[in-house]
Amino acid sequence: MRISGNTKIVGLFGYPVSHTLSPLIQNAAFRECGLNFVYLPFSIEPSYLEQATMAIRALNITGVNVTIPYKESIVKYLDELSSEAKAIGAVNTVFNSNGKLIGYNTDGKGFIESLKRREISLQNKQIFLIGAGGAALSISFSLIKEGINRLILTNRTYSKAEDLFNKLKKSAPPTVKLELIEFEKRNFFSEKENIDILINATSLGMHKDDPSPVDLENFPSSTYVYDVVYNEDTQLLKKARGKGMKCQNGVDMLVYQAGFAFEIWTGRKAPIDKMKEIIGRYFKKI
Repeated sequence: MRISGNTKIVGLFGYPVSHTLSPLIQNAAFRECGLNFVYLPFSIEPSYLEQATMAIRALNITGVNVTIPYKESIVKYLDELSSEAKAIGAVNTVFNSNGKLIGYNTDGKGFIESLKRREISLQNKQIFLIGAGGAALSISFSLIKEGINRLILTNRTYSKAEDLFNKLKKSAPPTVKLELIEFEKRNFFSEKENIDILINATSLGMHKDDPSPVDLENFPSSTYVYDVVYNEDTQLLKKARGKGMKCQNGVDMLVYQAGFAFEIWTGRKAPIDKMKEIIGRYFKKI
């Protein structure tokens, strides 16, 4: 990659960002398409988020992805939100359109796409979702749009789960049943035997010593387990495979949400196959 005066900069805002694979994926995509772009990670301490966001405009940065813990807090510093980002209240992609900072959310689209590519239907399904942060926000709104039957929510911090539950109640059609349970009851609620898809949308599992966020005992073997964590083979996935349950990690979601962000910044179709290839090679090395 040759950096020049015409090189366009995109990147990642988060704290920390040392674990991210986004530069690997996006820079491979730019090379594949022959685009003069470079993707950089920016580790931003919380007290500097506003200044960093203003710097997108000041430094003529084309755009950024946004990760933990800023998907919701960055919203107030942006000029405009896509309809989806506005409904969700969380942003994972920012585009600098001639000085106007526009926020988008591609997490939910990436999640749904990753299931569709495996021919997993969400129509009339019963879902158990653990988490209430930025990823859970976008995933839950997208699930409702796909016509699920029931969504049961829980989170370690109950007040955050309650906030998400109340947001969903305002937009969910009456055909979708919404339920909220305390995190302490996640292993004992009565509907476990009816769950079609279990989703971990928390950061539990990002570190090797992290426990599984839920006990899979009494979940039917037909339950599909989805862990959005992509950088570790989590305890949740190990337990799921041990019970013969079908499961997946967050790698495909990472690739597809990255592809949608790529298209926002460049106006070009993302080279998804190349992005999958590069991430596949990375995981074979570790």
